[in-house]
Amino acid sequence: MAGDVLAIADRLWRGQIDVASLHPVGGHRGGLAEPSAGVAFVPSFANVSAFSTEDGLVLVDTGSTFVARAVHQELRGWSTARLHTAVYSHGHIDHVFGVPVWEAEASERGWPSPVVLAHEALPDRFDRYVATAGYNGLINQRQFGLSELRWPTEYRYPDTTYRTRLDVEVGGVLFELHHAKGETDDHTWTWVPDKKVLCCGDLFIWASPNCGNPQKVQRYPREWATALREMLALGPEVLLPGHGFPVLGGDRVRQALADTAELLESLVDQTLSLMNAGARLDDILHTVRAPDHLLERPYLQPVYDEPEFVVRNIWRLYGGWWDGNPASLKPAREATLAGELAALCGGPSVLGDRALALLAMADDGADHDDQALRVAGHLAELAALAAPDDAALQQVRATVFATRARRADSTMAKGVFDWAARESAARADAST
Repeated sequence: MAGDVLAIADRLWRGQIDVASLHPVGGHRGGLAEPSAGVAFVPSFANVSAFSTEDGLVLVDTGSTFVARAVHQELRGWSTARLHTAVYSHGHIDHVFGVPVWEAEASERGWPSPVVLAHEALPDRFDRYVATAGYNGLINQRQFGLSELRWPTEYRYPDTTYRTRLDVEVGGVLFELHHAKGETDDHTWTWVPDKKVLCCGDLFIWASPNCGNPQKVQRYPREWATALREMLALGPEVLLPGHGFPVLGGDRVRQALADTAELLESLVDQTLSLMNAGARLDDILHTVRAPDHLLERPYLQPVYDEPEFVVRNIWRLYGGWWDGNPASLKPAREATLAGELAALCGGPSVLGDRALALLAMADDGADHDDQALRVAGHLAELAALAAPDDAALQQVRATVFATRARRADSTMAKGVFDWAARESAARADAST
């Protein structure tokens, strides 16, 4: 299976496999690769990297609660050594729920408990997750299309935290932990100089950077790009990402890191240039484009997040929440505005009919077809808001957003559009 993992990684790099068919934010794939002597990699949700030392194993990330036991079993086929240290690359829940499985084993065998290392901002993230458990459960149901997801409220906090850099030696192997703002404010990337292995967490995930998630807190694109260039300067030969497959060979690793940095830098530079010229968010969203040569890379496809959402996050980071439209500063209720517009055009059904007409006109590919789909979404939403108990208009909304979900590339967009379609389909059924 190790050969399979590395062979798949090579074929993905060459573009021989569509990355969407092996979505980087997928479940436990099974298998284990040994990309370097004494290093194991388990592709999972999220990936887990293991290092063998004279004093036991060191893990970078530990997996989610759903796959922790499967990951443990995979690694036990590779090594029987105790877990000495675990590093959290950041506090997202798919990376931090494997430690209890190892601790239970340590207790049974009379071994010392493993030590957990993380950035100093990570405990605050866990505290925030407890305070917003209901909200996070809802948005992750929506994002991933899950009918039910209980957000955890109990976490294994780190034993030791650091601010900028922490060097740790375990069993004769040096691990350099470096802080970076990127997808999160608590990110750690780990460099193992003797092996030239880089564990980058989610700063590279075999997809367009997850730097714009519309339902999550602030991300940091400029700092993210800076961190990627700092990693690149070290000359890594093996890149083990938080999601997706390993990247092997210095040339490939340099290209992956440099291209991802360039993509983020381009989005930041374009957005700030327009902001400095006084453009509204609307103008910026429909002007800024990621460089075409980067979007062609198999490892930068917008299958999870997408550049348009990153632009919104850049605006939020540098410009606040207001979009520049004076009407949106203190807006009317959306349902009130929808009722006024429906009355002006002859009723909510007119809005619904036009939404369906635009949907019929739309065709994949051309820009005007994309705009037709976007306008259809606006009109379907307005119609449903103006007449929320009208089963026919709820069905229009369901149809429009189901179509938008099918034609979307990213998990983020598909999740929201699917959620809207399911919501209206249920309302339509309840109204008939």
